Amino acid sequence: MSSSESTLRVTVAALMRACGENQTALARGLRITQGQLSRKQTGRAAYSLGDVDSLARHYGIPVPDLLAGPTHAVRKLPHVRLADVVGGSQEVFTV
Repeated sequence: MSSSESTLRVTVAALMRACGENQTALARGLRITQGQLSRKQTGRAAYSLGDVDSLARHYGIPVPDLLAGPTHAVRKLPHVRLADVVGGSQEVFTV
């Protein structure tokens, strides 16, 4: 059984892939450094509740959908957030 923290890391990775974002683009959208995001994604730093709120806002999905796991979260993404090609790229707007 995986922890909530590891599920969130996998979910963020799946959302980045579905939206065509890399860590640099997501970090810019969250207004943190790429290094900070990298530490959170590798488990060397923990996501805070504020980070969860920021991630949900960035991806345009409610917090419960973000925390429900990668498959559910990707399905809940607004259509305009999806990359034309999975793993492709798209412009990121800071909120």
